[in-house]
Amino acid sequence: MKVKNKKREALLVSGKNLFWKHGFKRVTIDEICRDSGVSKMTFYRWFNNKTEFAKTIYENEIRHGIERFNKIMQKENIPAAERFKAIITLKLEGTTDISREFLNDFYNSDKTEIRSFIEELTLHSWQEIIKSFRIAQEKGWFRKDFKPEFILFITQYLIPMFNDKNLQNLYNTPQDMIMEFANFFTYGISPHE
Repeated sequence: MKVKNKKREALLVSGKNLFWKHGFKRVTIDEICRDSGVSKMTFYRWFNNKTEFAKTIYENEIRHGIERFNKIMQKENIPAAERFKAIITLKLEGTTDISREFLNDFYNSDKTEIRSFIEELTLHSWQEIIKSFRIAQEKGWFRKDFKPEFILFITQYLIPMFNDKNLQNLYNTPQDMIMEFANFFTYGISPHE
């Protein structure tokens, strides 16, 4: 079992909160250290720079999300609608406190290293999700003729939509916009709880 370092964890929590609120570009290492109560010297003991720090946060979030997703997908004897509701709830919880600045930085990173890292993590995540969907199909939980890769294909076209200012302005928060996509994809325009 890996022992967690309290100062490192404090940095990661503060970094995530600040990045989600203000985006990656605007937040400085000084702000992260001040918010976490950890010195810059300690920050640099754990992370080479802000980019490496952000990559660690993104990777932790993706890993945690996949673990939670897999728990939902591994539950036996729950109806598909309940399974989807749990997945939507997971998405809702995962997008809480995300700002427009974060989404813009996340999807429009001009830093090739971060962009490549995000794309690689996203691809790996989708491979895990597709694998889980295939298992669900084998168990009869999802339609056999459903192609899980279709979701991956569609999401590639959603990224430019997330960046559209006109679309962003239709919603009070980025979370509202993300959930609109998730709900529309899952339920169409049918009423649901």
